[in-house]
Amino acid sequence: MAELTAVLASTHHPFYYKATTSPEDQRPPYAADWQRKVEAYRATLTAAEPDILVMVGADHFHQLWLDNYPQFLIGKQERYDATFYNEEREFGIPKYTLAGDIELSRHMHEELLGKDFDLSVSHELKIDHSIICPIITVRPEADLPIVPIYTNIFVPPLPSPRRFYALGRAIREVIDSFPSDKKVAAIGTGHLSLELGGPRQFGEHGPDPLFDADAIEWLSTGNVDAILDNVTHESMAGAGNATHGFMDLLLMMGIAGPGVQADYVDHLDLFHTREMYMTWYPNKTQDQLEAAARAAKTAQASIGPIYASDPTWDQFRGERAATAGAAEA
Repeated sequence: MAELTAVLASTHHPFYYKATTSPEDQRPPYAADWQRKVEAYRATLTAAEPDILVMVGADHFHQLWLDNYPQFLIGKQERYDATFYNEEREFGIPKYTLAGDIELSRHMHEELLGKDFDLSVSHELKIDHSIICPIITVRPEADLPIVPIYTNIFVPPLPSPRRFYALGRAIREVIDSFPSDKKVAAIGTGHLSLELGGPRQFGEHGPDPLFDADAIEWLSTGNVDAILDNVTHESMAGAGNATHGFMDLLLMMGIAGPGVQADYVDHLDLFHTREMYMTWYPNKTQDQLEAAARAAKTAQASIGPIYASDPTWDQFRGERAATAGAAEA
């Protein structure tokens, strides 16, 4: 049977490529730190030595629209063209062509149907930056076949957080049952608190840093009960109008498994949003753990969970208390 060698959950930021490949005098001041952290994170996937990438993302209204937006969709193609015109124009993301793994796509589609997940299927899917961003950051060679899975995090009514987690658990079972000797890595990207086009988009930090603190703790400790008890569509909207992308990170936690602590955790405040990078090794090897430790040393990341009680978040607790005090006055 196939071996799931790594599960990666991260945010995706379409400006990373442009920020880190522009001439030195045109790069933003945080570009060097961002690049250092991303390249360290990349090593956690390399150590897993995958043959196939199962990639979870969401179409940003590039190919799917309000008239036909499936809740969950799987691609089943020999190759996928990637990057839409506005992504080239606005973000400087180059075009890609990615190989597909028809055999695993077919297996996943059929087996998930048997687990009561009726995924739509596409034979003409074009990939956008929710999948190209992690290709750029953790596998820039773009040399591995993919199985893309798209989720609905944009068009109400949305599936529940519980449904996203259950799909992650089902995907894990299907990968484990794949009759192959290949190594599979699962990579999914979403958001922490995020505001797009709203009044909190360009603040000094993301719209709700304390949501981010809780989210990183819950994910990195495998505390699915805390997520399902505290995270709703309404609470995510309160943390930022695009925060529902957090459900894709929850899905990846489902693939990793309940109660499973992450082996690598990092985050970076990019003033308007917080980037997060997390890796689980389902069948830990010494080489993988040593690679994670080296990466953590380079990035000043953690080789275990990060907790919301960490002093990192103290300033934001102070901000919230001050805001609440002003409102009461």
